[in-house]
Amino acid sequence: MDTVILSIDQGTTSSRTLVFSPQGDVLHSAQKEFPQIYPADGWVEHDPEAIWETTLGTLNDAYAFAKNNGAKIAGIGITNQRETTLIWNRETGKPLYNAIVWQDRRTAEHCREIKERFAEAKLTAKTGLLLDPYFSATKAAWILDHVEGARLLAQRGELAFGTVDSFLIWRLTGGKTHATDATNASRTNLFNIHTQDWDEELLDLFNVPASILPEVKDCADDYGLCTVLDEDIPILGVAGDQQAAAIGQNCFDKGDIKSTYGTGCFVILNTGSECITSKNRLLSTVCYRLNGQTTYALEGSIFVAGAAVQWLRDGIQIIKDAAETEAMCEDLESNKGVYLVPAFTGLGAPHWDPDARGAIFGLTRDTGRAEIARATVESVVYQTHDLFKAMSEDGVTPTSLRVDGGMVYNSWMVQHLSNVLDIPVDRPKVLETTALGAAYLVGLQAGLYKSLEDVKDNWLIDKAFTPDMVPDTRDSLITAWSKAVGKVLIS
Repeated sequence: MDTVILSIDQGTTSSRTLVFSPQGDVLHSAQKEFPQIYPADGWVEHDPEAIWETTLGTLNDAYAFAKNNGAKIAGIGITNQRETTLIWNRETGKPLYNAIVWQDRRTAEHCREIKERFAEAKLTAKTGLLLDPYFSATKAAWILDHVEGARLLAQRGELAFGTVDSFLIWRLTGGKTHATDATNASRTNLFNIHTQDWDEELLDLFNVPASILPEVKDCADDYGLCTVLDEDIPILGVAGDQQAAAIGQNCFDKGDIKSTYGTGCFVILNTGSECITSKNRLLSTVCYRLNGQTTYALEGSIFVAGAAVQWLRDGIQIIKDAAETEAMCEDLESNKGVYLVPAFTGLGAPHWDPDARGAIFGLTRDTGRAEIARATVESVVYQTHDLFKAMSEDGVTPTSLRVDGGMVYNSWMVQHLSNVLDIPVDRPKVLETTALGAAYLVGLQAGLYKSLEDVKDNWLIDKAFTPDMVPDTRDSLITAWSKAVGKVLIS
């Protein structure tokens, strides 16, 4: 090992730090899980100190591995769960409240109130987003309104707002850098994705003071020095997890598309310099910003994917390990008419119904563990189909798909995805594409790569899946799924 990159991947259920070679190989990985907090129906929180401690623990582990192997560290990259919101005291660094997670729906009523006095289409024109609790603006306002004295402290300039990337950058640099990147900023509902700046009208709308906002930088940029290790190391790359995965999947050309299956599922389609406005409630967002040039994307967001499998394991305890689901799916000739709609925290794109709740349909005396497990895995595939259908109605019809995330280790699931979408699906050799994308950004800023074309040389395919399902079967499965979804929709 000569030169390596440390990549922090702070996710919804765990924090990880990976060590990458410049060729994109995973040399080492350290991971620590942390608890989920559910204070009320539809509320999801994280302890900010648990986020920090698990991140710092894995970073120290990765750093020790690099130094023990005599490697030079080119820099640190950060990718993170997006939209999750924190506000902390600038002097003490202590958060005012738990991190409000992207899945949290507590501000649904606030969003409805805003819709009555502000046209959602106007907000979408500025941000590419919708008026939904998913995004950071109403989360930040909630903290300011519900923590005693918070608004007074904000007026005095004593508070800092940020998504998880900003919070980690602040802690890693000892409070010297309060910054975010353009991809994370684009998920707040406070950032104008066309002017690439915080929007004063939106700050007034959501009652979020400008004094608490971070500086917005390019994805590959100087974010200051990490000073918490035995040597100071520059932080050189930052991107929200889904955009980082698109970078890790080398989605650099207009029309390239990837789908990540982690806690949630997120489909991102590179639209180049054109910002496409969806007519079917998909999101327009920043794919990445490099050297001041913005590349846009069309995105579909599914709130529950791998989280549904986690529910099988931890919630109803019908499996001990997620890997069991592959054999359970394979052993069944069909789904026996059982459909799970995993609306545990509402439904995301293209429905955007925060009040929908999960349900299982088609249960009989013959239904057992395997049928429920298969229905859970299938639900992720059908939700992806809903996104692709919306994209098609927006005039975009992908002809192939690149996938990543923990769920795609399940080859049955990926084959079913290819069948239902009726297009080829490629699984890369390196599945850690989220952390890899952050590492590529470091490499670009550090000069390890001259351009995105250099990065492309590293992408290798593990397995290609092609559709082998007859059209009538596909159509009947999709029709039955659509009926099940229709039964849980409320808004």
